[in-house]
Amino acid sequence: MATMRASQVVAPSSFGEAELVKKGVRVVPRALRIGSSSVWRGTTRGLHAVKKSTECSKPAAASPGAPRADMSDREMPPSHRIKAASISAFQEFQNARANRYTQVKSSIMVLGLSIHTTPVEMREKLAIPEAEWPRAIDELSGQNHIEEAGVLSTCNRFEIYVVAVSWNRGVKEVTEWMSKTSGIPVENLMEHLFVLRDQDATQHLFRVSSGLDSLVLGEGQILAQVKQVLKVGQEVSGFGRNLTGLFKQAITAGKRVRTETNISAGAVSVSSAAVELAVMKLPVGGVSRVNVLIVGAGKMSKLLVKHLISKGCTRMVIVNRSEQRVLDLQTEFPDAKIVYEQLGEMLRCAGEADLVFTSTSSEVPLFMKENVEPLAPASQASGGVRHFIDISVPRNVAACLSDLPSTRVYNVDDLKEVVAANKEDRRRKAADAQVIIDDEIQNFEAWRDSLETVPTIKKLRSYAERIRQTELEKALSKMPEDLTTKQRRALEDLSRGIVNKLLHGPMQHLRSDGTDSKTVNETIENMHALERMFDLGSEVLLVEAKAKGKK
Repeated sequence: MATMRASQVVAPSSFGEAELVKKGVRVVPRALRIGSSSVWRGTTRGLHAVKKSTECSKPAAASPGAPRADMSDREMPPSHRIKAASISAFQEFQNARANRYTQVKSSIMVLGLSIHTTPVEMREKLAIPEAEWPRAIDELSGQNHIEEAGVLSTCNRFEIYVVAVSWNRGVKEVTEWMSKTSGIPVENLMEHLFVLRDQDATQHLFRVSSGLDSLVLGEGQILAQVKQVLKVGQEVSGFGRNLTGLFKQAITAGKRVRTETNISAGAVSVSSAAVELAVMKLPVGGVSRVNVLIVGAGKMSKLLVKHLISKGCTRMVIVNRSEQRVLDLQTEFPDAKIVYEQLGEMLRCAGEADLVFTSTSSEVPLFMKENVEPLAPASQASGGVRHFIDISVPRNVAACLSDLPSTRVYNVDDLKEVVAANKEDRRRKAADAQVIIDDEIQNFEAWRDSLETVPTIKKLRSYAERIRQTELEKALSKMPEDLTTKQRRALEDLSRGIVNKLLHGPMQHLRSDGTDSKTVNETIENMHALERMFDLGSEVLLVEAKAKGKK
């Protein structure tokens, strides 16, 4: 009997094992569950837990792409971390059928598609423009088992965050909504969808906000996108208190990681390294003061434009065989003046430039010593030195140009060492970032735990108010009927005053701002003690019965 490949992500939207088997879908891939010595094997017959002894002399060989048994959560690449946590969540999804409605606290979940595991064709179909986020939130939060919802949809990821009263039913409702919205059959979604629950979901969002789950480790754009989710969500009633708290804490985590580790410093791509190198070699003012020429208008050139603009460059000339790509760049970067020149004008444009980037697919050099030597000298903005930064392979600039006076040539090999060093530096900083994330997760969990006392406070006040009214009515029935309004008000105030003073102490012990986990634990213990002492579970039944009687 075949077992699903370990590289495939669990289908959290599986609504029942029997139903999946009927469709020929295999339930769970072989993969390790985080924090457990169990290896979960999924077959068409069902889910089986096979206990593996931690003292085995020879561990079983893992399938290609599966996370190693000895690999910690922090060492795992993002795709493996998501798979492992998703498998753990799916196992709980299967077990949850027996106790769907016994949970006291609703679950925070994230269901989504990642650039690490999902083809762009599928991400495109599910992508939701920002203007449509409020509609999506309303539709999702209107589902039977979903209390709150939020949408994070970017070019690299699609994620739905929800708070669900029944988490396995919530998974089903979100998955069906995604299928209906995108037109992608549930069976196809299941091959790529991941689901994370509670602390795993919180950790995932905090890592996303911190740039630890991005293609470029530590990139800063995602934090702005997370902020936008919160901004949009706060205008929609379906976003809710839990998700507001979650995203606020995620933004705090993202800011702390960038401030305290400086993880986003240093170029980690060839194009960004090329621009950083130019800034280093140019006089004060950098690329904002010199004449810039880019030869080529492909993907690398597009990134050059992006990084040049980020460094203050507002005008550049692009030489390319066709004009359309340059027109596309002009549309994408409207704040910069991008001038198109034909390929035949390349040498003239180079003679007017102080800084020349080359990024073409040409197999022969475009700039040779004999055709560069006659060019006019560079301007004083670059100190009279013309810099050629060649990021093409094969090279577009002959190395012998460096023999010319006031000419400097740099190629990809000059950038590789910088990029590699910066990548390694970011990996080291990622470990420090995880410590910050763990701290912020603890803060969020403490805050969320503190919310558990709110129903108890309401029940205790309801219990006290019911007794107050009963006893007040008894007292009034024994008093003369000609009591004045002032006398009745005095008795009301007396009874309320007594109740408020008696409840003051217990209420103080039920209030916590969630900033201190030790205080939160004490508050939760006090809450359970008060519920037992005053039998507040029965109070809920009385309130519900009273409410039904009013209908």
